Amino acid sequence: MARTNWGAAADSLALLALRIPLGAIFIAHGSQKLLGAFGGHGLTATFRTFEEKLGIPPIFTLLAIIAEFGGGVGVLCGFLTRLSGFGIAAVMTVAIYRVHWANGFFLNAACVPGRGHGIEFPLALLGMALALMFSGGGAWSVDRYLFRR
Repeated sequence: MARTNWGAAADSLALLALRIPLGAIFIAHGSQKLLGAFGGHGLTATFRTFEEKLGIPPIFTLLAIIAEFGGGVGVLCGFLTRLSGFGIAAVMTVAIYRVHWANGFFLNAACVPGRGHGIEFPLALLGMALALMFSGGGAWSVDRYLFRR
């Protein structure tokens, strides 16, 4: 069955609706780690914290920062969307395993001191990143203009 123009437009609109919030979230989180923006600790403190508290070697911390900030920009613009989605998915998989799993499923909505957030939010972000990794950025993406298919 042939895809209608409306169906193709709706698919691309759905991908754009995933890309904009996911990109904004990861640009913000990456900015915290890379630049110290939005109350973040910046590059040096991020390297130290990841190594001392999470046991993550500096090379993987650098890759995570690139995946968050660069992947956020990529997803937002639809530039190298599949690669950007993969980087974000990898970061979220590690975050779920190393940080959030011990706190159960739900967010700490009451902000109880000493209790972290569960996997609920990072799992949603992982799902968004995987959807973009498998589907690409859609018609309204830089990828579509660069790699016309």
